[in-house]
Amino acid sequence: MRILIVEDNRNLASGLQHNLEIEGHIVEVAFEGSAGLLRAQQPGVDLVILDLMLPKPDGYQILRTLREGGIETPVIVLTARGEEGDKVRGFRLGADDYITKPFGLLELLARVEAIRRRIRLGSSHVSASAARSGVTAFEFGDVRVNPATRSVVRAGEPVALRPKEFDLLLALGRRDGELVSRIDLLEEVWGYDSEVVSRTVDTHVRQLRVKLEQNPHAPLHILTVRKTGYRLKRESP
Repeated sequence: MRILIVEDNRNLASGLQHNLEIEGHIVEVAFEGSAGLLRAQQPGVDLVILDLMLPKPDGYQILRTLREGGIETPVIVLTARGEEGDKVRGFRLGADDYITKPFGLLELLARVEAIRRRIRLGSSHVSASAARSGVTAFEFGDVRVNPATRSVVRAGEPVALRPKEFDLLLALGRRDGELVSRIDLLEEVWGYDSEVVSRTVDTHVRQLRVKLEQNPHAPLHILTVRKTGYRLKRESP
């Protein structure tokens, strides 16, 4: 897999490059945001590892430019920021994952490997799995989900979900109201091993609620099961 690292800390970037190359990846490094954006906009990049705290353009600007330009290359965000709002902003702009510095190398490698597996399986994997498992279109509240076309309509209007948001919604929908643990969702949607600890699921659930619930702060359908996971309640109370 060809990986682009956009990181102005040269020691960190070189260390990541070295370890990723040991794992068999082809790694390019950009130490400036402008150079990183230019390379990410060109073909041949399978994954971007992006530092948010870059000189202008910063990581947020780079991510926004890529997504607004229709470039869906997976992006793992690296940052020293740990505030929940910063993570949510990163996901809203289209980040696929978020790792806060300092981080463990094995955790980063596990997440890179999860994205590599996802790329190998191809974008048709989720739809094909849904068809084999008998998952059909389903509804909850004023929302209708069609797994075959990967489309969501709310109150008659299409809703734009990012690929991971749709995959998460499908994973909840195929359980037909049953509890799904965070670990199971990480493994099914992101391909992570159970050892990996992440708030990725929680952040993506928040985004689904914003887009699909009438009141995201008091959801009626995408429900939290305390300390365990989530479930999708289709019928209205």
